[in-house]
Amino acid sequence: MREQLLAAEKVTAIDWRDGVLHLLDQRALPLEETWLAYDSAAGVAEAIRLMVVRGAPAIGIAAAYGVVLGVRARLAAGGDWQAALEEDFRVLAESRPTAVNLFWALDRMRERLNRLADCDDVLAALEAEAVGIHASDREANLTMAQLGVELIRRHNSHPQKLLTHCNTGALATGGFGTALGVIRAAHLAGLVERVFADETRPWLQGARLTAWELAGEGIPVSLNADAAAAHLMKTEGIAWVIVGADRITANGDVANKIGTYQLAVNAMHHGVRFMVVAPSSTIDMNLESGDDIPIEERDGRELLEIGGQRVAADVHAVNPVFDVTPADLIDAIVTEKGVVERPDAEKMKQLMCRKRLH
Repeated sequence: MREQLLAAEKVTAIDWRDGVLHLLDQRALPLEETWLAYDSAAGVAEAIRLMVVRGAPAIGIAAAYGVVLGVRARLAAGGDWQAALEEDFRVLAESRPTAVNLFWALDRMRERLNRLADCDDVLAALEAEAVGIHASDREANLTMAQLGVELIRRHNSHPQKLLTHCNTGALATGGFGTALGVIRAAHLAGLVERVFADETRPWLQGARLTAWELAGEGIPVSLNADAAAAHLMKTEGIAWVIVGADRITANGDVANKIGTYQLAVNAMHHGVRFMVVAPSSTIDMNLESGDDIPIEERDGRELLEIGGQRVAADVHAVNPVFDVTPADLIDAIVTEKGVVERPDAEKMKQLMCRKRLH
């Protein structure tokens, strides 16, 4: 299946070329495919904050390249470049608070920085580390896709209906996708009858991005309002809800795009299996449970306006962009290290002690 998956890769959102980071502007999709170029750490941080690039793995990859851009600028400026670089680490870390991949990537870049020898080419070493983070995520995507398909097939070898939330495809990662990667692989394996994509308010990542990716690959997809998901579980015979994650804690609780928690509650009620797909870099063993996860709340205007045009009454808007799904509502967490079914603290600990499967 690996060869099939590689052949199916058609979309990329991150391109490191000639020392410049190029990002596909996901705010403009699907109406326009616009690439923006970044040559500074501050610019990359702004791109993350404004959601030019989004999706936990893609945010981490972009931040790694942001560090490279920061190193180049600080070296050129002279003086104590390492002390000056701390400002770039700070700005990048503050761009989004919930996605742990961001902090994982920054920690990995800092670790490489700390291991530099006197004879090392600093810029080349940091660039190689960022490129390695990017390539590693792509490989993890392929492994997770294969593991997820095996899990689906184990429960039912016939074509089935799946439901997904937000966007977890090539646009959100360094390669094939996490949850959407599993769905792509399931389609190639003949296991998909239809995919139902939540529109995912207020940024409409499902409507603009997921539907665009799936339709572009000829995968049967229907778009639905977020509020229709429970009804579809009741009436359409959906077999799996498959989602990604922005942070997973030591006990298996999962933070993901707002609306995921209610999907899990409804899935449990309707007997629909619930799968979370995320690389191990998303797992934060320093946090005991989902109660410890910082939940980002964005500007209320994202709810009150559409395209800059006011559509709501003049009221206060509450706009948390993530929620936490307790581990006891999750059937399986799929990572490149393996699959954890009915996750708990002990199973998560055992998972993190494993080596990557690829």
